[in-house]
This record gives sequence, C-alpha cells and structure tokens, in this order.
Amino acid sequence: MKIKEGFMLRKVAGDTVVVPTGKATLDFNGMITLNETGAFLWKALQNETDEDALIQLMLKEYEADENTVRADLKAFINKLEGAGLLE
Repeated sequence: MKIKEGFMLRKVAGDTVVVPTGKATLDFNGMITLNETGAFLWKALQNETDEDALIQLMLKEYEADENTVRADLKAFINKLEGAGLLE
C-alpha cells in the first residue's frame, strides 16, 4: 500500500496538513490535519510498504507495545482508505 499521487504533506501555521494537488483536487476537496505520528506514517507511506513494515518502523520510533501500535496503525489506515487516499 502507498499514498495515491496528488497529495502533499505541508506545514501550515504550525500544523502538519495534507492537501490535494492537480487532479486529486477534483476528488478530494479540503485538507487533513495530522499529528506527529500521522505525519510519520504519511512519510513512510510515500513508498510501497505493508502493515508489518510500518509496525516495525513505529516500534523503533515510539515507546509503545506492539498491540497498541497495531491497533493505532489499523485505525489510521482505515481512515486513509475511507478517504480514498491509499492505492
């Protein structure tokens, strides 16, 4: 899985946001605000990856147990899929 083309991560007024560009603006109108962990995952999803690789990255970056990381990642991925941002 990876982020669809046409979405960019930007800093706006101290917040990290995702905005559509080009043709993506036709299907997605608005922006998404991400916290630090969301931005970390967004960057990791710029390249093709899978859930297990993302879990390992998060375990290296954050002090959390695997069950918590797995549940949080699943929730994040579900939101991205629901918004049509993953391919």
